[in-house]
Amino acid sequence: MLACEEFLSMVCGKLLGDGCIVKQEGRKPRFQFIHSIKDKEWCYYCYSRLKDYLPLTGPHYKKIEDNRVKAGYTESYYVQSRTHDHITTLRSIWYKNRMKVLPFEFLTKYFTPLPLAWWYQDDGHLKKDSTIPRKIILSTDSFTPTENNQLCHLLKGKYSLLFSIDKQNRIILYDQFQIQYFLYLISPYLHPCMYRKSITSCEIYNRISNSKRTTIYLPDHINLISPTREINEKLSVLPDIFTAIKGSDFYTNELLTFIESTKTSVPKKPYQIVVSEENLQNLSILNKMTGLNASILAQLCFMEVQPIFSK
Repeated sequence: MLACEEFLSMVCGKLLGDGCIVKQEGRKPRFQFIHSIKDKEWCYYCYSRLKDYLPLTGPHYKKIEDNRVKAGYTESYYVQSRTHDHITTLRSIWYKNRMKVLPFEFLTKYFTPLPLAWWYQDDGHLKKDSTIPRKIILSTDSFTPTENNQLCHLLKGKYSLLFSIDKQNRIILYDQFQIQYFLYLISPYLHPCMYRKSITSCEIYNRISNSKRTTIYLPDHINLISPTREINEKLSVLPDIFTAIKGSDFYTNELLTFIESTKTSVPKKPYQIVVSEENLQNLSILNKMTGLNASILAQLCFMEVQPIFSK
Protein backbone atom coordinates (compact mmCIF):
# COMPACT_ATOMS: atom_id res chain seq x y z
CA MET A 1 0.00 0.00 0.00
CA LEU A 2 1.47 3.37 -1.02
CA ALA A 3 1.60 6.43 1.23
CA CYS A 4 -0.33 9.71 1.19
CA GLU A 5 -1.36 11.67 -1.89
CA GLU A 6 1.11 14.51 -1.23
CA PHE A 7 4.01 12.03 -1.29
CA LEU A 8 2.75 10.45 -4.52
CA SER A 9 2.35 13.88 -6.09
CA MET A 10 5.93 14.83 -5.20
CA VAL A 11 7.22 11.51 -6.56
CA CYS A 12 5.16 12.10 -9.69
CA GLY A 13 6.92 15.44 -10.30
CA LYS A 14 10.34 13.96 -9.50
CA LEU A 15 9.96 10.99 -11.85
CA LEU A 16 8.76 13.26 -14.65
CA GLY A 17 11.87 15.33 -13.99
CA ASP A 18 15.31 14.36 -12.69
CA GLY A 19 14.31 11.38 -10.57
CA CYS A 20 14.67 7.70 -11.42
CA ILE A 21 14.34 4.31 -9.79
CA VAL A 22 17.53 2.28 -10.29
CA LYS A 23 17.75 -1.48 -9.93
CA GLN A 24 20.81 -3.69 -9.97
CA GLU A 25 20.51 -7.34 -10.96
CA GLY A 26 19.36 -9.46 -8.05
CA ARG A 27 18.68 -6.44 -5.80
CA LYS A 28 15.65 -4.40 -4.87
CA PRO A 29 15.18 -0.98 -6.54
CA ARG A 30 16.30 2.35 -5.09
CA PHE A 31 14.99 5.88 -5.66
CA GLN A 32 17.53 8.45 -6.87
CA PHE A 33 17.82 12.04 -8.09
CA ILE A 34 20.78 14.24 -9.04
CA HIS A 35 21.07 18.03 -9.43
CA SER A 36 23.88 20.29 -10.57
CA ILE A 37 25.71 22.30 -7.91
CA LYS A 38 23.82 25.50 -8.88
CA ASP A 39 20.62 23.74 -7.76
CA LYS A 40 22.04 22.55 -4.45
CA GLU A 41 19.27 24.28 -2.46
CA TRP A 42 16.58 22.63 -4.60
CA CYS A 43 18.20 19.23 -4.08
CA TYR A 44 18.24 19.71 -0.30
CA TYR A 45 14.63 20.92 -0.35
CA CYS A 46 13.41 17.85 -2.27
CA TYR A 47 15.35 15.63 0.11
CA SER A 48 13.77 17.32 3.13
CA ARG A 49 10.24 16.85 1.71
CA LEU A 50 10.69 13.19 0.76
CA LYS A 51 12.78 11.85 3.64
CA ASP A 52 9.74 11.28 5.87
CA TYR A 53 8.36 8.83 3.30
CA LEU A 54 11.49 7.17 1.92
CA PRO A 55 14.76 6.04 3.58
CA LEU A 56 16.95 8.56 1.75
CA THR A 57 20.68 9.14 2.19
CA GLY A 58 22.45 12.33 1.21
CA PRO A 59 22.54 14.76 -0.42
CA HIS A 60 26.12 13.83 -1.37
CA TYR A 61 28.56 16.02 -3.28
CA LYS A 62 29.94 14.55 -6.51
CA LYS A 63 32.68 15.82 -8.83
CA ILE A 64 33.27 14.17 -12.21
CA GLU A 65 35.97 14.96 -14.76
CA ASP A 66 34.43 16.00 -18.05
CA ASN A 67 36.52 17.42 -20.89
CA ARG A 68 33.38 18.49 -22.75
CA VAL A 69 32.84 21.41 -20.36
CA LYS A 70 35.06 24.46 -20.00
CA ALA A 71 35.95 23.80 -16.35
CA GLY A 72 37.01 20.24 -17.15
CA TYR A 73 34.69 18.78 -14.55
CA THR A 74 31.07 18.86 -13.36
CA GLU A 75 29.80 19.20 -9.79
CA SER A 76 26.51 17.90 -8.49
CA TYR A 77 24.58 16.66 -5.48
CA TYR A 78 22.80 13.34 -5.50
CA VAL A 79 20.30 11.61 -3.23
CA GLN A 80 19.71 7.87 -3.17
CA SER A 81 17.45 5.73 -1.05
CA ARG A 82 17.82 2.42 0.65
CA THR A 83 15.30 -0.22 -0.41
CA HIS A 84 11.63 0.18 0.57
CA ASP A 85 8.32 -1.43 -0.37
CA HIS A 86 7.03 1.95 -1.69
CA ILE A 87 9.93 2.09 -4.16
CA THR A 88 9.35 -1.48 -5.33
CA THR A 89 5.69 -0.65 -5.98
CA LEU A 90 6.56 2.61 -7.79
CA ARG A 91 9.10 0.76 -9.94
CA SER A 92 6.39 -1.67 -11.07
CA ILE A 93 4.17 1.31 -12.04
CA TRP A 94 6.77 3.51 -13.77
CA TYR A 95 9.04 0.93 -15.43
CA LYS A 96 8.43 -1.75 -18.03
CA ASN A 97 11.26 -3.97 -19.33
CA ARG A 98 13.74 -1.87 -17.31
CA MET A 99 12.69 1.31 -19.16
CA LYS A 100 10.80 4.25 -17.65
CA VAL A 101 7.32 4.61 -19.13
CA LEU A 102 4.69 7.20 -18.30
CA PRO A 103 1.83 5.63 -16.29
CA PHE A 104 -1.06 7.85 -17.37
CA GLU A 105 -3.61 6.32 -15.03
CA PHE A 106 -1.27 7.17 -12.13
CA LEU A 107 -0.56 10.64 -13.55
CA THR A 108 -4.25 11.42 -14.03
CA LYS A 109 -4.85 10.69 -10.35
CA TYR A 110 -1.87 12.47 -8.79
CA PHE A 111 -0.94 15.18 -11.30
CA THR A 112 -1.85 18.25 -9.22
CA PRO A 113 -0.11 21.64 -9.58
CA LEU A 114 2.47 20.41 -7.03
CA PRO A 115 4.08 17.78 -9.34
CA LEU A 116 3.70 20.20 -12.25
CA ALA A 117 5.82 22.67 -10.23
CA TRP A 118 8.40 20.05 -9.21
CA TRP A 119 8.70 18.83 -12.80
CA TYR A 120 9.16 22.41 -14.03
CA GLN A 121 11.84 23.15 -11.42
CA ASP A 122 13.66 19.95 -12.37
CA ASP A 123 13.39 20.04 -16.15
CA GLY A 124 11.70 23.30 -17.15
CA HIS A 125 13.00 26.52 -18.66
CA LEU A 126 11.45 29.98 -19.14
CA LYS A 127 12.85 31.67 -22.23
CA LYS A 128 12.70 35.48 -22.13
CA ASP A 129 13.69 38.26 -24.51
CA SER A 130 14.97 40.83 -22.04
CA THR A 131 12.08 40.65 -19.55
CA ILE A 132 9.37 39.49 -21.98
CA PRO A 133 8.41 35.80 -21.59
CA ARG A 134 8.46 33.96 -24.92
CA LYS A 135 8.04 30.28 -24.11
CA ILE A 136 8.14 27.63 -21.43
CA ILE A 137 10.04 24.46 -22.29
CA LEU A 138 9.66 21.14 -20.51
CA SER A 139 12.46 18.73 -21.45
CA THR A 140 10.60 15.60 -22.43
CA ASP A 141 13.06 14.33 -25.04
CA SER A 142 13.58 11.11 -23.01
CA PHE A 143 9.89 10.20 -23.51
CA THR A 144 8.45 8.85 -26.75
CA PRO A 145 6.54 11.18 -29.12
CA THR A 146 3.40 9.18 -28.32
CA GLU A 147 3.92 9.73 -24.59
CA ASN A 148 4.50 13.45 -25.18
CA ASN A 149 1.28 13.68 -27.16
CA GLN A 150 -0.51 12.06 -24.23
CA LEU A 151 1.19 14.50 -21.85
CA CYS A 152 -0.11 17.41 -23.94
CA HIS A 153 -3.64 15.93 -23.78
CA LEU A 154 -3.31 15.46 -20.02
CA LEU A 155 -2.19 19.07 -19.49
CA LYS A 156 -5.01 20.35 -21.67
CA GLY A 157 -7.64 18.20 -19.96
CA LYS A 158 -6.55 18.99 -16.41
CA TYR A 159 -5.48 22.64 -16.71
CA SER A 160 -6.44 23.93 -20.20
CA LEU A 161 -2.72 24.31 -20.96
CA LEU A 162 -2.05 24.11 -24.70
CA PHE A 163 1.43 22.61 -25.02
CA SER A 164 2.84 21.52 -28.36
CA ILE A 165 5.82 19.34 -29.31
CA ASP A 166 8.90 20.85 -30.94
CA LYS A 167 11.43 19.22 -33.30
CA GLN A 168 13.56 18.13 -30.33
CA ASN A 169 10.64 16.17 -28.86
CA ARG A 170 10.20 18.68 -26.01
CA ILE A 171 6.82 20.12 -25.05
CA ILE A 172 6.54 23.89 -25.41
CA LEU A 173 4.11 26.58 -24.29
CA TYR A 174 4.20 29.71 -26.47
CA ASP A 175 1.06 31.73 -25.74
CA GLN A 176 1.69 34.68 -23.37
CA PHE A 177 -1.56 34.23 -21.46
CA GLN A 178 -0.86 30.51 -21.11
CA ILE A 179 2.67 31.19 -19.87
CA GLN A 180 1.37 33.54 -17.17
CA TYR A 181 -1.36 31.05 -16.26
CA PHE A 182 1.21 28.23 -16.01
CA LEU A 183 3.42 30.35 -13.72
CA TYR A 184 0.37 31.18 -11.59
CA LEU A 185 -0.41 27.46 -11.17
CA ILE A 186 3.09 26.54 -10.03
CA SER A 187 3.86 29.71 -8.01
CA PRO A 188 2.78 28.33 -4.57
CA TYR A 189 5.37 25.55 -4.94
CA LEU A 190 8.25 27.53 -6.46
CA HIS A 191 11.36 27.38 -4.29
CA PRO A 192 13.24 30.72 -3.88
CA CYS A 193 16.33 29.30 -5.60
CA MET A 194 14.15 28.75 -8.69
CA TYR A 195 12.82 32.31 -9.01
CA ARG A 196 14.98 32.58 -12.14
CA LYS A 197 12.29 30.42 -13.78
CA SER A 198 9.56 32.96 -13.04
CA ILE A 199 8.75 36.62 -13.70
CA THR A 200 9.25 39.14 -10.90
CA SER A 201 7.01 42.11 -10.16
CA CYS A 202 10.00 44.40 -10.86
CA GLU A 203 10.19 43.08 -14.41
CA ILE A 204 6.48 43.77 -14.88
CA TYR A 205 6.50 47.34 -13.62
CA ASN A 206 9.64 48.27 -15.53
CA ARG A 207 7.93 47.63 -18.88
CA ILE A 208 5.19 50.23 -19.17
CA SER A 209 4.26 51.60 -22.59
CA ASN A 210 4.17 55.36 -23.15
CA SER A 211 2.01 55.30 -26.29
CA LYS A 212 -1.51 56.64 -25.74
CA ARG A 213 -3.00 56.02 -29.19
CA THR A 214 -3.81 52.39 -29.82
CA THR A 215 -6.15 50.16 -31.82
CA ILE A 216 -8.70 48.10 -29.94
CA TYR A 217 -10.42 45.22 -31.71
CA LEU A 218 -13.93 44.41 -30.49
CA PRO A 219 -16.53 41.88 -31.71
CA ASP A 220 -18.92 43.19 -34.37
CA HIS A 221 -21.91 42.91 -32.07
CA ILE A 222 -20.52 45.73 -29.87
CA ASN A 223 -21.70 48.94 -31.55
CA LEU A 224 -20.01 52.18 -30.51
CA ILE A 225 -20.96 55.75 -31.33
CA SER A 226 -18.08 57.53 -29.55
CA PRO A 227 -15.33 54.86 -29.38
CA THR A 228 -12.72 56.83 -27.40
CA ARG A 229 -15.19 57.89 -24.72
CA GLU A 230 -17.09 54.60 -24.52
CA ILE A 231 -14.03 52.34 -24.47
CA ASN A 232 -12.28 54.48 -21.85
CA GLU A 233 -15.41 54.34 -19.71
CA LYS A 234 -15.46 50.54 -19.90
CA LEU A 235 -11.71 50.34 -19.20
CA SER A 236 -12.33 52.11 -15.91
CA VAL A 237 -13.25 48.69 -14.45
CA LEU A 238 -9.74 47.32 -15.08
CA PRO A 239 -8.95 47.63 -11.33
CA ASP A 240 -11.49 44.83 -10.80
CA ILE A 241 -9.12 42.53 -12.68
CA PHE A 242 -6.28 43.53 -10.33
CA THR A 243 -8.56 42.66 -7.43
CA ALA A 244 -9.34 39.25 -8.95
CA ILE A 245 -5.63 38.50 -9.46
CA LYS A 246 -4.69 39.52 -5.92
CA GLY A 247 -7.55 37.44 -4.51
CA SER A 248 -6.60 34.39 -6.60
CA ASP A 249 -9.99 34.63 -8.36
CA PHE A 250 -8.63 35.38 -11.83
CA TYR A 251 -8.11 32.02 -13.55
CA THR A 252 -11.69 30.76 -13.41
CA ASN A 253 -13.13 28.15 -15.78
CA GLU A 254 -15.25 30.94 -17.26
CA LEU A 255 -12.14 33.00 -18.07
CA LEU A 256 -10.29 30.03 -19.59
CA THR A 257 -13.33 29.24 -21.76
CA PHE A 258 -13.60 32.88 -22.82
CA ILE A 259 -9.90 33.10 -23.76
CA GLU A 260 -10.22 29.91 -25.81
CA SER A 261 -13.24 31.40 -27.61
CA THR A 262 -11.24 34.50 -28.63
CA LYS A 263 -9.06 32.27 -30.83
CA THR A 264 -11.97 31.52 -33.15
CA SER A 265 -12.60 33.64 -36.24
CA VAL A 266 -15.31 35.90 -34.80
CA PRO A 267 -15.67 39.10 -36.91
CA LYS A 268 -14.07 42.06 -35.15
CA LYS A 269 -14.05 45.79 -35.77
CA PRO A 270 -10.96 47.98 -35.14
CA TYR A 271 -11.23 51.22 -33.16
CA GLN A 272 -8.25 53.56 -33.11
CA ILE A 273 -8.58 55.54 -29.91
CA VAL A 274 -6.60 57.64 -27.44
CA VAL A 275 -6.41 55.77 -24.13
CA SER A 276 -6.43 57.79 -20.94
CA GLU A 277 -3.17 57.77 -18.96
CA GLU A 278 -4.68 55.77 -16.08
CA ASN A 279 -6.26 53.19 -18.39
CA LEU A 280 -3.05 52.93 -20.41
CA GLN A 281 -1.01 52.18 -17.31
CA ASN A 282 -3.53 49.55 -16.16
CA LEU A 283 -3.60 47.93 -19.62
CA SER A 284 0.20 47.83 -19.78
CA ILE A 285 0.62 46.31 -16.34
CA LEU A 286 -2.17 43.76 -16.86
CA ASN A 287 -0.67 42.77 -20.20
CA LYS A 288 2.61 41.95 -18.46
CA MET A 289 0.83 40.19 -15.58
CA THR A 290 -1.56 38.10 -17.66
CA GLY A 291 -0.24 38.01 -21.23
CA LEU A 292 -3.60 39.34 -22.45
CA ASN A 293 -3.48 42.12 -25.03
CA ALA A 294 -5.44 45.38 -24.82
CA SER A 295 -8.24 44.14 -27.09
CA ILE A 296 -8.99 41.05 -24.98
CA LEU A 297 -8.78 43.07 -21.76
CA ALA A 298 -11.23 45.57 -23.29
CA GLN A 299 -13.60 42.73 -24.24
CA LEU A 300 -13.53 41.53 -20.63
CA CYS A 301 -14.48 45.03 -19.52
CA PHE A 302 -17.41 45.15 -21.96
CA MET A 303 -18.57 41.78 -20.60
CA GLU A 304 -18.53 43.18 -17.05
CA VAL A 305 -15.63 41.31 -15.47
CA GLN A 306 -17.19 40.60 -12.08
CA PRO A 307 -19.30 37.57 -13.15
CA ILE A 308 -16.28 36.02 -14.95
CA PHE A 309 -14.07 36.24 -11.87
CA SER A 310 -16.65 34.99 -9.38
CA LYS A 311 -15.95 31.35 -8.61
